Amino acid sequence: METEKKVTITVETTVHTPVEEAWKYWTEPQHITKWSFASEDWHAPRAENDVRVGGSFVTRMEAKDGSFGFDFGGVYDDVRVNEHLAYTLGDGRKVTIDFIRQGDDTRIVETFEAEGTNSVEMQQAGWQAFMDNFKKYSESSK
Repeated sequence: METEKKVTITVETTVHTPVEEAWKYWTEPQHITKWSFASEDWHAPRAENDVRVGGSFVTRMEAKDGSFGFDFGGVYDDVRVNEHLAYTLGDGRKVTIDFIRQGDDTRIVETFEAEGTNSVEMQQAGWQAFMDNFKKYSESSK
């Protein structure tokens, strides 16, 4: 029986993009490949996304020098267009993302269960880097 309490981490950003556009940039594969990496020496060469309850997604993340890569994916548990996504990662961890309309801006709040290998600080910094890339991409794509 597992008695270990799960650690959750929250990252967020506010993008100067209407919620409908933010949702599109977050969920459409042709946009995901433009921002879904933590640093400039990585990229996301492909993405698939079936945004519906029971639908799955996968984003291929690779170091640009070819030294390492992995698939990041899961299955959607809850989808409310322009408002909320919840999914379970392949390793069983849960993630929720809320898109909060703030006039012509969108606040995005993502909460995820930490994994046990890397420090909480490292995970938070990594996921925040994705958020920062998303902000940069979504605001420059207008």
